[in-house]
Amino acid sequence: MTETLTGLTTERVGPESAADVLAIVQAAFSQRPPMDPPADALSETVESIAAKLSALGGLIARRDGQPVGTLILDPVDQTVFIRRFAVMPGEQGHGIARAMVDRVAAAAGDRFRDLAVIAREELPRNILFWERQGFREIARTSPYVEMRRPLHTHVATVSTPEAMQHLGSRLGAVLAAGDLLVLSGELGAGKTTFTQGLAEGLDVRGPITSPTFVIARIHPPLGSGPELVHVDAYRLGSIAELDDLDLDTDLEDAVTVVEWGAGLAEGLAESRLEIALTRALAADALVDAREGEDPRRVEITPIGPRWHDVDWATITAVID
Repeated sequence: MTETLTGLTTERVGPESAADVLAIVQAAFSQRPPMDPPADALSETVESIAAKLSALGGLIARRDGQPVGTLILDPVDQTVFIRRFAVMPGEQGHGIARAMVDRVAAAAGDRFRDLAVIAREELPRNILFWERQGFREIARTSPYVEMRRPLHTHVATVSTPEAMQHLGSRLGAVLAAGDLLVLSGELGAGKTTFTQGLAEGLDVRGPITSPTFVIARIHPPLGSGPELVHVDAYRLGSIAELDDLDLDTDLEDAVTVVEWGAGLAEGLAESRLEIALTRALAADALVDAREGEDPRRVEITPIGPRWHDVDWATITAVID
């Protein structure tokens, strides 16, 4: 199957195209600066490429009939790793790389939960490219950076504070020690109300109020579950400043919820939930607002493998 994107064609290929894939990989990777350790791609052979293509295949992008870009798809559980991603020297800047990523994302969404790449610290421009394609860093073992792009964002629209709390309670019931939730949204969007629901689902001691003036609060469990660490990062310059708060807890043993945490808190855990709360305009709401209601739109984006087996349809089902 082929598809035309901005004057290019992207073609799904298998082991029979190993020689073409290898030629593009060798041409692209040989132009990179020397790295330690060297890129594994430089030691590939037709046989090794064919073996990698045998699982899920790959793509070749063509420009005027000539192969100019390629990648190999490597399925691991519910994740597709993009391997041997390469664009021929002199062909950058024509949208080839972005077109290949878009094609993979469109094709993988029905079967997989996320895309993943392994980038190199020595190539910051490559990391920036992946960030611009929606990939987020989840792990770093120098010189390698693992980045993932979720293929699904789960959306719920709630009409009342009680419904917002109920949504949080549903989610709280599936959380476990080490989980990280990063909340964003304007003042009054419902972040604290949502966290109150999380606390109910986690069964921790309340009351849950905004930690704006104390920056962080710890809520111990009432049963055998994890404690809840509730952080307001609005006045923090970086999440590293949490170290200065002398929290009497290990975040790996707690569920951590960070309000205003976007751009700050992502390094606290390998997997995380990015949750954006907004006031739903009547035209955008998934349900019609009744008189006196002020609906909110809650977008939950799971980052990392921790969330692959969560039943999101049940959690985000409409709450009356």
